[in-house]
Amino acid sequence: MARPDFNDRMLSLGLARVSEAAALASAQFIGRGDEKAADQAAVNAMREQLDKLDIAGTVVIGEGERDEAPMLYIGEEVGTGKGPEVDIALDPLEGTTLTAKDMPNALTVIAMGPRGSLLHAPDVYMDKLAIGPGFKSGIVTMAMSPAERVSALAAAKGVSTRDITVCVLERPRHEALISELRTTGCAIRLITDGDVAGVIHTAEAERTGIDMYMGSGGAPEGVLAAAALKCMGGQIFGKLIFRNDDERDRARKAGVTNFDRVYTRDDMVTQDVIFAATGVTDGSILPGIRREPGYLTTETILMRSKTGSVRRMTYRNPVAYSPGAPA
Repeated sequence: MARPDFNDRMLSLGLARVSEAAALASAQFIGRGDEKAADQAAVNAMREQLDKLDIAGTVVIGEGERDEAPMLYIGEEVGTGKGPEVDIALDPLEGTTLTAKDMPNALTVIAMGPRGSLLHAPDVYMDKLAIGPGFKSGIVTMAMSPAERVSALAAAKGVSTRDITVCVLERPRHEALISELRTTGCAIRLITDGDVAGVIHTAEAERTGIDMYMGSGGAPEGVLAAAALKCMGGQIFGKLIFRNDDERDRARKAGVTNFDRVYTRDDMVTQDVIFAATGVTDGSILPGIRREPGYLTTETILMRSKTGSVRRMTYRNPVAYSPGAPA
């Protein structure tokens, strides 16, 4: 008996519930300094909700290899097994440090597409470049220097380079990148964690003030960010970075044969997908979880690439609550 087709419209609300559940589970650990506990709570809740969906799902971007992660590991099967075969990319808590320290832009993130639609990115670094929608293909490229990218985008927008804002993950490895960007006069928004959110910022430049994302971060997060831009519009390019033979072997196991390939958005996400993210701490994309006696309220962004729809959903969840205790 043939399996049903991937019905993105019917599955999208279920995906939002998965994202919401992970965020609500992590709420009690906001600002409490325990990254591992926050992450584990989100993982447990996300796994439980995924198993309620009528899908035959395979985790292709997850918590790590099977021997590194007891749950939501790469290759794990999730769902009831009764529905369409799907690929799932997820980060149950994008920004564990942000959550533990109650800093901005912690999110729960998940994307879903038909089987074979999402790049099986190995857990290595990826050099990333992203801009928002409305620009012709190739306006910026990985072959350009950072300064050339800023100049090219400014020319396309008809503005000065001083009017461009670039988002960069604040890491010692980016010191040279930041120094070169400074020569253009552009503004730089440094973020401490959460480069999925950093890339998404470019798709809503009027809202976030960020025109471009540059720098290296996790390759799995690059696929999640590409899924978001597949829905919102925009361009992302990524090139895997290998620091040793072990990482090359990991890439081979994931099916990577060309170590110098530059992946585009549509290379990383080849078919229509759905994407959901829920705010954990306040950020420029989503507000964080709000507490009040008896309730926790979340906001989720739910997107479908097939229609280009972007829906924001507020969920007011009744909970047992006692003043002074974690919600």
